[in-house]
Amino acid sequence: MTKKRGYRSGWWIRTGSVAVLSATVLSFTAQTPALEAPGTSFHPVSPTQPMPYRTTFHGSDPLPLAQGFDIAALESMAEQLTYGQRVPGLAMVVVQNGRVLSARGYGITDVNMPQPVDAHTVFRLASLSKAFAGTLTGVLINDGNLRWDSKVVDYVPSFNLSDPVATRHLTVADLLSHRVGLRSYNAYDRDIEANASYVDATQKLASAPLRCSPGECYAYQNVAFSLIGDVIFAASGKFYEQEMQRRIFKPLGMNDASLGLSGIESSIAWARPHVRTRDGWVSVAPKPTYYRLPPAAGVNASASDMAQWLLAQTGHRPDVLPAPLLATLHAPIIATPGEMRSGWRRERIGSASYALGWRVFDYAGRQLLFHAGAVQGYRGMVALLPERDLGVAILWNSESNVPTGLLPTVIDRALGLPPQRWLDVDTTLGSDSIFVENSNSAPAIDQNTGGASSVNATASPR
Repeated sequence: MTKKRGYRSGWWIRTGSVAVLSATVLSFTAQTPALEAPGTSFHPVSPTQPMPYRTTFHGSDPLPLAQGFDIAALESMAEQLTYGQRVPGLAMVVVQNGRVLSARGYGITDVNMPQPVDAHTVFRLASLSKAFAGTLTGVLINDGNLRWDSKVVDYVPSFNLSDPVATRHLTVADLLSHRVGLRSYNAYDRDIEANASYVDATQKLASAPLRCSPGECYAYQNVAFSLIGDVIFAASGKFYEQEMQRRIFKPLGMNDASLGLSGIESSIAWARPHVRTRDGWVSVAPKPTYYRLPPAAGVNASASDMAQWLLAQTGHRPDVLPAPLLATLHAPIIATPGEMRSGWRRERIGSASYALGWRVFDYAGRQLLFHAGAVQGYRGMVALLPERDLGVAILWNSESNVPTGLLPTVIDRALGLPPQRWLDVDTTLGSDSIFVENSNSAPAIDQNTGGASSVNATASPR
């Protein structure tokens, strides 16, 4: 099987030499061998563990939603969040047991030229895009085009880390689980915010300090994560955007979904981003910066799209996403205890890990798959509760933190947990929210917003 190798971002392509891999050595849950180098210890790491998928998706029924779970009441809460423009617009999706319980929009798309948000209004997903990147990679692996332990440098020959041994041994699974080994979170996001190109930012990774060998420690990344787009191009011979449309959006019926700035701006209906000023919400133009990192932050989608995405991720589209693939994508790989620090997470989360584009939480004793995202003027949260075969997505077009309490409210009611007043409290999106790179210390956090945003700054899509 011949693989094209290249370094690709936007319109810039550099083609390298040809790599040939025998299809007979490509396995879906490949293991990473032990690697040793002078002064550096590498340990065998399994990117994922082969496992049977959840029994609820093999014929047995999931646990029912708790008595009193009232979708109309939750829709009312979502609508109330838009009263008085607490947030300009919002969309909420709830699916359960293969059915769409709700996929609606609330509020308006733009305070300057208001149109109602509906099920087909497109929002920017920011870091919710990471699960799409992991899923697309898994589809190609399922086809035999890649392995989870394929080496990044075999597909992107110009890629370098500061340690040549680390460069040679960084795998596809390491990228998708933020185990590159970098010392800083969001390395070179500040450059992206300053309008640096993706290519320039990735080349700087060659001088970024390492904290550990690849696969051994966690540090959330956007630039490094987006190298998976180059790998996918080299493995498939198709641009990342083309493969996402062909393998994910189209077969799942995500008819409003797109990638990039041109994608959202060409949508029939889309929610404009809003920032807070002394005079209230102001709509602004979407920042192009993080659209330069399509795998990390490039997807745009509507409530209708997210309903289909959640149905697929909860196992109800095996024709597109087979059960073993979902089990692999959702399996926790590395601990992330810093994700339990505040708000509903502090109260509900007993442990936290990262999988392949998904976070994995112990939520009051139940497994919860989760991710959040934030860029300037947009926020979003997605969660899967396998025990109840439940999927939830909440998207909004402003920098308010208020809607974050809606997600634990839905989960608590699905589980029948004692009520908590999660709405109207100070909550954050965790480290999926707005951090900036700081090479000398831990990321700085704005105590008011959970990040480092302003009207003129671009939020990092974490």
